Amino acid sequence: MPSPLVLASTSPFRRQLLEKLGLPFETAAPDIDESRRPGEPPEALVKRLSLEKARAVAAGFPDALIIGSDQVACLDEQVLGKPGDFDRAFEQLSAASGKRVSFLTGLCLLNSATGQVQILCEPFHVHFRNLSPHQIENYLNRERPFNCAGSFKSEALGIALFERLEGDDPNSLIGLPLIRLIAMLEKEGASVI
Repeated sequence: MPSPLVLASTSPFRRQLLEKLGLPFETAAPDIDESRRPGEPPEALVKRLSLEKARAVAAGFPDALIIGSDQVACLDEQVLGKPGDFDRAFEQLSAASGKRVSFLTGLCLLNSATGQVQILCEPFHVHFRNLSPHQIENYLNRERPFNCAGSFKSEALGIALFERLEGDDPNSLIGLPLIRLIAMLEKEGASVI
């Protein structure tokens, strides 16, 4: 690696995904306001937040490649946040039953030495099975995905909720599109293999 690699996230899921690449990296907690601006489209939101996360940790790493990422789940035109509790999660999964939910993941690679920024939004679509209230309740009691956008963890039992998945990189569903990240790193001279 020509420069140190920093993941601007405290997400254990993103950390586990980045570990797949076998590159040494550090993590740093970005301290930003993640509120959506009035009228801000979901794609613009995740791109802005991924850039803001990378910039928030750049001062502490003046010669690094900094990865920022953010994700939202969208059902129709509604952004689904992290439910926080059982009742809200039940509402989200009931609304998603039999429908397609789109996950938009913003990805930013910031070279803090040069100021060079690469940024994109990677979509991934999840087609939910028709779920009964009993199935949703069982899932929520077993998995407790109250801190996950869309109220599920695809890397665990959440896979049982789906009819099919649609997208270029299944890692983007968990929150870090590795295929796109590898291409970004290579543009900065950092080869994964």
